Amino acid sequence: MAKRKREVVQDNALARRGKAAKIASSSAASNKASANKFHRAAEAAKASASAGPHAGKTAAADKRSGTVAVLDANDRDAPVTVQVVTGSYERVLHGITATIPPAVSSPAQNGDADTGVHFADTFLFDAHASPIRCLALSPPSDNADTASQKIILASGDKDGRVNLYHLSNAPPSIGAAPNLPNLAGHAVAQNPRNRELGILTHHTRSVAALHFPTRAKLLTCAEDNTLAILRTRDWAVLSTIKAPDPKVSNQPSGDTKEQGKGNVGVNDFAVHPSMKLMVSVGKGERCMRLWNLVTGKRAGVLSFERELLKEVGERVFGSHGGEGNRVEWDSAGEEFVIAFEHGAVVYGMDCKPRALIRPSPPTKIHQLRYLPLSTASNGRNILAISTEDGRILFFPTDASTVSSPMPSPPSTDRNRSSTTVPHCSLLAQLGGHTTASAERIKDFDILSLLCSPPDAEQSLLFTTASSDGAVRLWTLEASELAAPAPETSETAPAESNGVADPKQVGRLIGTYETGNRITCLRAFVMTGTPEVGDVDGLSEGDDGEGGSGNDSDSDSSS
Repeated sequence: MAKRKREVVQDNALARRGKAAKIASSSAASNKASANKFHRAAEAAKASASAGPHAGKTAAADKRSGTVAVLDANDRDAPVTVQVVTGSYERVLHGITATIPPAVSSPAQNGDADTGVHFADTFLFDAHASPIRCLALSPPSDNADTASQKIILASGDKDGRVNLYHLSNAPPSIGAAPNLPNLAGHAVAQNPRNRELGILTHHTRSVAALHFPTRAKLLTCAEDNTLAILRTRDWAVLSTIKAPDPKVSNQPSGDTKEQGKGNVGVNDFAVHPSMKLMVSVGKGERCMRLWNLVTGKRAGVLSFERELLKEVGERVFGSHGGEGNRVEWDSAGEEFVIAFEHGAVVYGMDCKPRALIRPSPPTKIHQLRYLPLSTASNGRNILAISTEDGRILFFPTDASTVSSPMPSPPSTDRNRSSTTVPHCSLLAQLGGHTTASAERIKDFDILSLLCSPPDAEQSLLFTTASSDGAVRLWTLEASELAAPAPETSETAPAESNGVADPKQVGRLIGTYETGNRITCLRAFVMTGTPEVGDVDGLSEGDDGEGGSGNDSDSDSSS
């Protein structure tokens, strides 16, 4: 009996050793095959890179090996991929990639090229418990490998939370995964490198604005009347700037006073390109505040004159009239603009008003941004403003293009003088009822596109977000803004009637319906290269985490 048991044990041991040998041999064969696949893809990428920058290459999937060839980032004939991120009242962050063929970004090219923009969903985060108010994107990580570069996304909501995410800078691998059907009917190109970093809770009320001056720093402001400076290496709050509470008149006091701070808080802020000065505007006060970022203290306060507010269509009475909603510096740091509800004022470095902006017909202003400095011809600053009626208006703000000062009635206030600030002339408009796009533009972003050939004219990509949930892509050539503006009602006060329609520029190249009520938008051009990987989107040896979360350490000295 004992002899039989020993024979059974020996047979089982031999069987286990034989099975382990088979598994080891199959695993070695699989690893060898994977290595061969990776080596073939790398050799193909190397051969494509040595073929020259104008070989007209595109990323293609190899169905036999399950790998994707690397797209040359320096190839101007390759399609441009743009990552768009939207926030909404539905409390979700929606990531969309838009692949723009060369025939669309460079309309001068002819032939039977693809002329359609291809959209795909990259992520859909159930991010917040309340509507999302603002977004911010950091510069890409300081990494030599463009495929592993990451961008930090920050989102703020009405509860005072700031969520942080890592977004990959590499476009999705074309054809790496099958396009499975879904209820929305949209293509899906999920990237496992897009992941959540954490949550910041240093504010107690609604977050109003976020900004990355560098990758090493994040600036935030909220309706708790504070501005915070954080270090992205460990997300520590380096400094907190407390803005004074505005004085509220004609309000009850004592036991009948309303609990809470009421109508207070910072609406928006803008950092000077030198990183030493900041301008902010707040609720319940008709002034702007200058802050010294070197010392973290207030540098000055400038009140808005009553006659100036009347010129831009603002109410001068009441607790909600005359407060600034948006502020923006130009690229050179020579001027900044403050937007009110129905108009804007351009200020110089001396904090004196240079020009006034008043859309006609009167409409509400939602967002404003300066065009890139290289786009403005003859060194002109051009300001883009999005409006309630679905237009983006372009105003040159330099002194040579503004109209002559408009006469104003003498002021009855002894301490106030008559306003003699000139009005900016309307240069052109994009969108509006003439293009069947009359929905309000809540937010927009401006990106520069590289065209082929290299000496071709620069193109701009406008990504707009409407309140109806549509994300629209527009292309605009720099030459369209070089021509002088026609005589329109923008060169005169709002009470006068214009006789000519403004010049229409740009063209619509794509529309994507998100299905959500969009509140904010950010976008960036994905300059990385599609990774060599399996059909599940992960490269060899990648765990899908996108590297360490402390990739901003190299920028901490900024």
